[in-house]
Amino acid sequence: MKVSDVMTREVQVVAPDETLEQAARAMALLDAGILPVGDDNRLVGMISDRDIAVRGVAFGKGPTTLVREVMSGEVKYCFEDQDLAEIGRNMGEQQVRRLPVVNREKRLVGILSLGDIAVAGREVIAGDALGDISRPGGAHTQSL
Repeated sequence: MKVSDVMTREVQVVAPDETLEQAARAMALLDAGILPVGDDNRLVGMISDRDIAVRGVAFGKGPTTLVREVMSGEVKYCFEDQDLAEIGRNMGEQQVRRLPVVNREKRLVGILSLGDIAVAGREVIAGDALGDISRPGGAHTQSL
């Protein structure tokens, strides 16, 4: 099974020059915790509710702060034609729950979440990835 078989195709994108308030409002309307950041049809970053809280609010940045000031510029992504099991393993190793999906021209075509994988009947892939994501350590650990 390929990523394109299970990914979510309709993806809301925010621009780097939009404000944190606009990004947060879009997240609230979508009930999503992360949005791709696009500029001129190119994926240039990702912004999460965590980015807004930890890189924004925690440092006194307000709702008019631009997305580019707090977004994650290093984007992990996958290709739409990659094998789903391979990407599930990668998600676990990278400890991410969602990945933007691009075509071979690196244009954003969707987003893949662990939920998409599970709903597609690939619970073992999603469960294995979640187990790896949940292991102690990694980029989002609270231990020293």
